[in-house]
Amino acid sequence: MITFIGKRFCYTFLALFLIVTVTFFLMKAIPGDPFTQEKALPPEILESLYAYYKLNDPWYVQYGNYLVSILHLDLGPSFAYKARTVNEIIASSFPVSALLGLEALVLSISMGITLGALAAFKQHRWQDCSAMLLAVMGISVPSFILAAFLQYFFAIKLDLLPVARWGTFQQTILPTLALSALPTAFIARLTRSSMLEVLACDYIKTARAKGLSYFSVLLHHTLRNSLLPVVSYLGSMVANILTGSFIIEKIFGIPGLGGWFINSVANRDYTMIMGLTVFYSMLLLFSVFLVDILYGWVDPRIRVSTK
Repeated sequence: MITFIGKRFCYTFLALFLIVTVTFFLMKAIPGDPFTQEKALPPEILESLYAYYKLNDPWYVQYGNYLVSILHLDLGPSFAYKARTVNEIIASSFPVSALLGLEALVLSISMGITLGALAAFKQHRWQDCSAMLLAVMGISVPSFILAAFLQYFFAIKLDLLPVARWGTFQQTILPTLALSALPTAFIARLTRSSMLEVLACDYIKTARAKGLSYFSVLLHHTLRNSLLPVVSYLGSMVANILTGSFIIEKIFGIPGLGGWFINSVANRDYTMIMGLTVFYSMLLLFSVFLVDILYGWVDPRIRVSTK
């Protein structure tokens, strides 16, 4: 297990290094600069800004300085928001995005496994058809369309929930539902197909023949062995929720990192774009790293195959 964790850590570190490198050179390849405006600045002011932010240095010097700052967890200052650093903006905005993502994760996993298990044990019945219909709708309808529908129906027509903003628990319900619809549908389909395969195995029939109760077979044999595909999906699910929250945060007016990322692209705020990209990459790679470890712990065959 230690060898398995060590290899996964090396792969994660290498992937993060490649992401940082590619992001840096892509930012340098974009035409213009952060100080390009409709009204041109005097050359003296531009020169002083370039000198202050060390943009006049050769690219390899800037690249080396950026790698050193990343190692020190310093993402640099923001070009568009004076007197604020990327670290300060992340520290103030990320807890909001993290809370939204955590609520969406909990709802997706609990509802997805419940719907999938219900569909598997009630195969070809109305429960199965209803659960899979909801899953197909969750996969087919884009999150921004679902968000607009939820706002119109529950906030405007029924006046049950706030239409937007952030602060109370009621204001988190609609964005959580919109963000968790897609992963819930995927988990439900994965759970259903995996449980149907497990239910057809001989050891399930043997367990039932020994006189074990239906609930015991479900809990200790079927459900546990059916969750391996769900565990492997957790890494990409975290990625989908984090990247999907950009649009959801914008629609519901949530003061998370999504709005900062969108504004940084419009403002050509290079340090903000690179800093948020690196930050999200670290989160995603760390989540995938944890999922790999969990998957290797649940299924020892994975550890053996990677030796």
